[in-house]
Amino acid sequence: MDRDGLVMLRRILLGLALAGAAGFGIYWWLTAPPAVSAVAAPAHTPNPANGQTTFNAGGCSSCHAVPGQPDRLRLGGGLAIPSPFGTFYAPNISPDPADGIGRWTEAEFVNAVTRGISPAGSHYFPAFPYTSYAHAKVEDISDLFAYLKTLAPVSGKVRDHDVPFPFNIRRNVGIWKILFMDGKPFVPDAAHSPQWNRGAYLVNSLGHCAECHSPRNFLGGIITAQRFAGGPNPEGEGWVPNITQKGLGDWSEKDIAFFLETGVTPDNDTAGGSMARVIKNTSQLSAEDRAAIADYLKSLPPVEGPPRPPRKAKDGDKS
Repeated sequence: MDRDGLVMLRRILLGLALAGAAGFGIYWWLTAPPAVSAVAAPAHTPNPANGQTTFNAGGCSSCHAVPGQPDRLRLGGGLAIPSPFGTFYAPNISPDPADGIGRWTEAEFVNAVTRGISPAGSHYFPAFPYTSYAHAKVEDISDLFAYLKTLAPVSGKVRDHDVPFPFNIRRNVGIWKILFMDGKPFVPDAAHSPQWNRGAYLVNSLGHCAECHSPRNFLGGIITAQRFAGGPNPEGEGWVPNITQKGLGDWSEKDIAFFLETGVTPDNDTAGGSMARVIKNTSQLSAEDRAAIADYLKSLPPVEGPPRPPRKAKDGDKS
């Protein structure tokens, strides 16, 4: 290669190196978790009683209670949560100082729940539904922290997530958050009643109903146009029902509230799977909160969800 060719090659290599460095710098900047700082909120005296309501509305025990034992307040974690991206394991959120959140500050807890940032400053994976909790009131999350501190500590570290490369790279979650996380607080709609607004708040923030009852794209983000329209169970088995009027058109508000209290449907079927765990939480809410959720859900317009695959014939079924 002559001298001019060598000069040209060096320029090309230098340009590629500079482009690579610039690309990496942009990636590093976009994926960097924001610094964990004190939460800006009005002076607030924690209310553990409201924290208990937040705990039940948020379904915390559904994932964080130790599997295989009856005490829903034993929050040592360990539940396996399958997904298309690997299996996640719910962490210990008891006030144990070594294995739980006993040494966390209130600001660290609020940042974790509403922003998906750990006390160490890394991204949590969105199997933790902070995309919904981001719409919750800071006061409610502070009260939840106060309530959790009243519960018994549970010792025991939870195993690491079983998530393959490249999904195990936490910094990539920063890009995911830019694409799919809307951290705006819930704003009441003056065109609706206080009951409807309470239901809208519970469903869209603490209750995180859309996290399971909405189909997702190949990156795991909710398909906005089909929010609440049901779809494949994100845990891999079964189908999550449509909870817009497309799916609940025949249910009355009383039917919905009764289901949230008892797990019994209008046709006398019962909730199963992960929904059975949810009912253990919603049954602890006040009748007024269950009625508010029902009011809001009945107002959702009908939305067509993804086509449900035909059910497989069971052994012994006749054609």
